[in-house]
Amino acid sequence: MKKIQLSTSITVFETVSELPKDVQELMNEAVQIRKTAYAPYSNFHVGTAFLLENGEVVTGNNQENAAYPSGMCAERVAVWKASSQFPDIKILKIAITASSVNNQVTEPVAPCGACRQTLSEYEIKQDANIEIYFMGETGKIIKTDSLHDLLPLAFDKSFL
Repeated sequence: MKKIQLSTSITVFETVSELPKDVQELMNEAVQIRKTAYAPYSNFHVGTAFLLENGEVVTGNNQENAAYPSGMCAERVAVWKASSQFPDIKILKIAITASSVNNQVTEPVAPCGACRQTLSEYEIKQDANIEIYFMGETGKIIKTDSLHDLLPLAFDKSFL
């Protein structure tokens, strides 16, 4: 038997103003699209903005549905939109923000498991890391250098 320890490294920014200028703009796009999320059941709004290699920004927000779980998370809305509009363009950076009608979200909200798996597929497909920045409505922002920092033992096509 052998024990292996996995570790990850994150960067924590205290405020949006500490972020690099391009990421501040990306996070602002995520905040704006978050405000138009369709979340009448959870009252939990998520917005995301992707910076692509060609300079384009693609956004997405969560879309709920009464026929649960037919809704879709913001990250998957955006990644599929980016892939369909710009199929061979790499995703460089992702900004994610979340808020709630019920209470103020002050802690960073990371992608759910399904979104981590989906984003991992695209990071593997493009053979390049994607920087991910995520926050709540206010407060600290966490940055990871790669999706693999959030999902170190990812399932991918090599298992099929």
